[in-house]
This record gives sequence, structure tokens and C-alpha cells, in this order.
Amino acid sequence: MSVYIKGMGNISPQKTWDESGLLSQPLVYPENKLTCHEPDYSKYIDPKQLRRMSRIIKMGVAAGSMALKQAGLSVPNGIITGTAYGCMEDTGVFHNKMIENKEYALNPTPFIQSTHNTIGSQIALLLQCQGYNQTYTQGAFSFESPLLDSFLELRDSPMQSLLVGGVDEITAISHALQRRFGIFRNEGNNLDLFNRKVKGTINGEGAAYFVLSGERNSNDQICLEAVRMLYKPTEPVLKREIISFLETASIKSNDIDLVLLGKSGNPVQDRITDEISNMHFAGSSIGLFKH
Repeated sequence: MSVYIKGMGNISPQKTWDESGLLSQPLVYPENKLTCHEPDYSKYIDPKQLRRMSRIIKMGVAAGSMALKQAGLSVPNGIITGTAYGCMEDTGVFHNKMIENKEYALNPTPFIQSTHNTIGSQIALLLQCQGYNQTYTQGAFSFESPLLDSFLELRDSPMQSLLVGGVDEITAISHALQRRFGIFRNEGNNLDLFNRKVKGTINGEGAAYFVLSGERNSNDQICLEAVRMLYKPTEPVLKREIISFLETASIKSNDIDLVLLGKSGNPVQDRITDEISNMHFAGSSIGLFKH
């Protein structure tokens, strides 16, 4: 089936929320983490409500608002969100206060806002959206699952408009914990990520929402035809399934103009991705986005 993107909103380490001169001057981050370049949230959220929101909720609500505005939609029929770690800042605040206060006189707000579904729920409350609301928290598949769910929903009822997105944040505690595993680089900047063949990658965060519908109109610029997810496939299975996926759409690999790859910059982890792109998409343009 065909699913059409009606609107999109993105808050990322680059200035992706300003349509003028997108990435004309990429921001450089000398550290091993890419923190979001955030907009003036008062343009998207009531200032009285802003002070009660943690940073990840602000990012999610603002990105959703951008997508709805671009789509010319006030209230979607449903909201589907993906997040790997949820609201880690609020979780850390609640845990710290629980230890400091020895479990007495705790502020309930950080606990309420620490759950993974807080972002989607907050958007629904602000919009008074009482439709389908689902949050997926499945690690690296936390955005792909909402996307697949939206296809299933729109297959049954293509007239719907669904707000679908993914949100995750970096906190000081989470970054420090992940650094202990040696998965981040200790030197260089984001623009050198794929130029320097050294171990490790850069930590990242962001919020992206899309308004999807199964109904086409003249303003649509992007159509999604198919989604397929593979969980921890072996190399032979991955290579076989890519060809199978293309054959299902009656497309050959040399018909592909652009391939977007989620490479991390770590040569060890990117080896299989490089092999597949060289084997099947040697004649296609390759796009990377991590840096």
C-alpha cells in the first residue's frame, strides 16, 4: 500500500527546524555527543505549560506541532511514538530525590513524567486527541515499530491522519554510563566521523514526527510504499532479504538512485553495511546522516 507524508517536524543537532538554508552551514560539535540545537519553544508551546515540561517532552511536543502545522491539521486521528530510553532526565530526578529524601516527601511530577509514554500522552492532552495512542520502546527499533504500526492502521482505514515519530535524549548520567563501555570516540568532531577510521561513534539525540495518511492529495511530496524490519539477521539473511524486498516492489538494485544508510562511524559495526552497499548499490548515491 501507499502512505503519504503530509507534514514533518524535526529537532536535531542541526538547525533542521528552520527551513531557510537547511544544512548550508552544518554545526560542528567537538565533543563525543550531539546535543540538539533547540528552537524557541514558546512559538510552539504555551509558556505557562513550558515550565512543567522536561527537555525531551518539549522536543517531542514541538516536533509534533511542526508536523501538524505543515500538514494543516489541528488534531490527528492517532499518535504513535517510539523511544528507546524514554524520559531519562525525569527518571534520574525521581531516583535521586528518592535516595536523598529516604523515600519521604517525594515530588510526584518527575515520577509521572518518567514513563516512556509521557511524550505521546502529553501531545494528546495538549491537542485533546482521544484517538489511538501507542508508544513503542524497543531499542534501536523504536522508530521502525511505530512506522510499521502506522502502515497497519492506515491499511485498515486509509482516510486517517496519524502523527508518527521518535524521540530520545542524552542526559549527563546516561552519557557517562555509556562512555564506560567505550562506544564513543574520545577525539575529533562530528564532521570527521566518517573520515577518521577509528573505533567508536558519537552519542546522539533528537525528535522527529511525521503526519502520515493513506489518502493522496496534490500537495504530497513523499510516498512510502513499503516497510520491512529484520531483527538481528545474519549476514546471509540480510543480503537475501534486501534483494527479496526490492523484488517485491519490482525494482532492481541498479534502479535505486539514493540509499540512506544509518552508519555509526565505527568501522567494526559498519563493515556489513559497507559490504552490502558495495555489493548491491555500487551505482547508487549513498547518503549518511549520523554526522
